Amino acid sequence: MGVMRNIAPRPDVPVPKIYEFPVYNRAYLYYNKYYNNLFFISLAHIGLRGLYMMILHGKTDIGQRRKVNQDTFLLQRPAPDAALCVICDGMGGVVGGAEASCMACDAFCLSLREQLEEGLSGLNTLCSDAAAVEARRACIEATIPDALVEAVEAANAAVYSAAENDPALQGMGTTLVALFVWGDYACAVNVGDSRLYAITAEGARQLSHDHSYVQYLIDMGKLTPEEAKQSTNRNIITRAVGTTPQIDSDIIRIEPELLAQATFLLCSDGLSGMLEDSEIAAIVNGGLTTEEAVDALVARANEMGGTDNITVVLCRK
Repeated sequence: MGVMRNIAPRPDVPVPKIYEFPVYNRAYLYYNKYYNNLFFISLAHIGLRGLYMMILHGKTDIGQRRKVNQDTFLLQRPAPDAALCVICDGMGGVVGGAEASCMACDAFCLSLREQLEEGLSGLNTLCSDAAAVEARRACIEATIPDALVEAVEAANAAVYSAAENDPALQGMGTTLVALFVWGDYACAVNVGDSRLYAITAEGARQLSHDHSYVQYLIDMGKLTPEEAKQSTNRNIITRAVGTTPQIDSDIIRIEPELLAQATFLLCSDGLSGMLEDSEIAAIVNGGLTTEEAVDALVARANEMGGTDNITVVLCRK
């Protein structure tokens, strides 16, 4: 259940609303009947190889201490050279968290599909015309960010409405991080403290910004990143899908140069809370296949205590 806390205001840092929750996770089998082409085949593992050698793999694990898994994750191909990766980490009790993460993922993907339905056909036509590459990219750049924001708003409305209409679900909500790749264009959206990393030979770079109480204190200069890892408040988030009628989301635009050289990792805090960024990068860059790297990350998080459930998705081109 959400817990509101008052924070002393500071002029240059907006005071956030705060929600505290135990982080459970749940594997979620999602099948996109609209496109009717293989998205994934197991509750725990997802693998997909498409055009342009785009490889996706994901896994969710209950960890060592939780009795329920309330994460939802999804891999999807909305177009031949496109990929969508989503992780939602639910909150709000054993029932509410699972409902929130599944509902948000469904609503997010449905909204995104509906917004891009006409554009998919047009852009795929442009894709076969070399002279229209720039027009194709301009159209994508103008469409995708707004579509991701609207999809988050649709997810928020679905979860909030369900919680308002069912007393058993009141207080539920979820994080949401999503990566959309289309050819040489990539854009992401984030709400909460699930993360998106770009991993190169230089290491792991966090692209998302945590909407959490400890990150708020770091931004204010009252806490160091090292202190935040030990804080008893690290499970408190300041923004979540479905807890308020309106939602703000962060859009992350990814440069083509970074897209070409990086492996992208999405995860719940069951991974990022257990492993240092340097260890995450070392495993991903350790010469393993995409599936092996995902398995190794989950296994290592469990070795470190597995205090939360762990969900990891890797995207490589």
